Amino acid sequence: MASVPSLASTVDQRIADALSAALPEAGSADPLLRRSDRADFQANGILALAKKLKGNPRELATKVVAAIPTEDVIQEVEVSGPGFLNITVGDRAIIETLAARAADARLGVPHAERAGTTVIDYAQPNVAKEMHVGHLRSAVIGAAMVEILEFTGEKVIRRHHIGDWGTQFGMLIQYLIEHPHELDHQAAGGSRPGADPDPESETGTGTGAAAETSGEEAMSNLNRLYKASRALFDSDEEFKARSRDRVVALQAGEPETLALWQRFVDESKIYFYSVFDKLDMEIHDPDIVGESGYNDMLEETCRLLEESGVAVRSEGALCVFFEDVKGPDGNQVPLIVKKSNGGYGYAATDLSAIRDRVTNLDATTLLYVVDARQSLHFKMVFETARRAGWLNDGVKAVQLAFGTVLGKDGKPFKTREGETVRLQDLLDEAVDRATAVVREKAEKAGLAEPEIAENGRYVGIGAVKYADLSTSAVRDYKFDLDQMVSLNGDTSVYLQYAYARIKSILRKAGDTRPAAHPELPLAPAERALGLHVDQFGEVLAEVAAAYEPHKLAAYLYQLASHFTTFYDQCPVLKAETAEQVENRLFLCDVTARTLHQGLALLGIRSPERL
Repeated sequence: MASVPSLASTVDQRIADALSAALPEAGSADPLLRRSDRADFQANGILALAKKLKGNPRELATKVVAAIPTEDVIQEVEVSGPGFLNITVGDRAIIETLAARAADARLGVPHAERAGTTVIDYAQPNVAKEMHVGHLRSAVIGAAMVEILEFTGEKVIRRHHIGDWGTQFGMLIQYLIEHPHELDHQAAGGSRPGADPDPESETGTGTGAAAETSGEEAMSNLNRLYKASRALFDSDEEFKARSRDRVVALQAGEPETLALWQRFVDESKIYFYSVFDKLDMEIHDPDIVGESGYNDMLEETCRLLEESGVAVRSEGALCVFFEDVKGPDGNQVPLIVKKSNGGYGYAATDLSAIRDRVTNLDATTLLYVVDARQSLHFKMVFETARRAGWLNDGVKAVQLAFGTVLGKDGKPFKTREGETVRLQDLLDEAVDRATAVVREKAEKAGLAEPEIAENGRYVGIGAVKYADLSTSAVRDYKFDLDQMVSLNGDTSVYLQYAYARIKSILRKAGDTRPAAHPELPLAPAERALGLHVDQFGEVLAEVAAAYEPHKLAAYLYQLASHFTTFYDQCPVLKAETAEQVENRLFLCDVTARTLHQGLALLGIRSPERL
């Protein structure tokens, strides 16, 4: 089905046409339409036109009003103040527009036919290291943007740039070679069924409890080996030297070294998948292309940069300099692509990834969901890629930077012992808290224990995701589980309960798809709800264009709030007439579908009963 134009876009077009008809000398002018508290919409564009035409804005506004048709969508137009137009749409137009949305599986949201290709780099844990609260935001924000971009028509290619290369692997592999009995412990961890041995990965979806257990075993093995090898590395200079030689062997592709490295990657992936399974996120092996995936490109990347003059030698290192990037001493701080000892910096890998994503994946947008503290690094990487011609006019690179997760005290989130909070522990606690909240209401909702447990997971994980996504990504936010699982306020639980309440009403009415009745007058709460539902497509377009999922979260919270007011003020099943019952059930239905779709795009489940 074709997309359904919103009432705002229809009204905007009507006013623009009236401006052209009444004031042809103005040419095409923007009505500057926005939502209004005084009416449904307000058009402010006549003030700017009056200055341009050197006319009286109220007189011009009156001319424009005379040219506006008021028989179909627009019910009333009032000139206000120095020339504002206050516009009220008809009740019939609201219901007819919503009925058109309800007839479409996508709720009338446009799906671009010739959108571009976005490669989104998100969820980037490190091999052989435990995931902590710092890994949460990249995964949650990135996964939401994937869903939103795909829904609006963009072709999306996921990339999980895991840390799977570098000096620590020399230490780990050398330790295993010298302590072969540890291999027996390693083997006990198993490997994920069907896992691609591709070392470049991030995370994935496991298989319930079995994946969870093997994930914990995998990380237990990795932690034990890491601690043992690190202790030896720090205390034994000869072992340290052998470990560094092992890094060289790894980079050269020596078979035994590479095989042991692969075991670390595979073991880590079992763990990654178990954590992402808890997060209710799907990560697929082919999308996992870590640092190692670009290893074969590094030397060519450096050669191309040096031959083109983009990078120069400085004190033995290959560097790129920038006029506006200077240290405290006033000297320029370079982007180091290749170190003086011949090793490659992160920049070499990131620049090689750009070459691959633009050349081989045909990316038109590169979106990096990365901590704001890496903003300078990416600013320099993107500028280097532009100078080298790898980011041309047809390709844009964007960092969707995010802030830090804070504790209730407003400081970086730590355990009482001062350690970084394990992501797995945090998610488990969220589910426990949410399950307790669900259980309190379970008897009234008629939930059995399996449904309580399932809904507890959905509510707990939804609470964590929503708290993150409802905050502008670049801002820090406080991680407060008590607030997150509250039934009141701006929480996912509030939205989930609104959805479950609507589904309960629809069940009582017989669960048939209710018909709309455009001929009926609407109460103020019905109008407010209907007008808000109608904005869904416009909000999604704005969120997709600006990479701002918090605006979708805000829209959904306002939608649930409008529904709560409607529910309080407008009896549904006990409305005065059968037609009014059906029309209000129709409003309930289209609201529920919008809530469900919106939450799904944020990666949050909507239980039918709570």
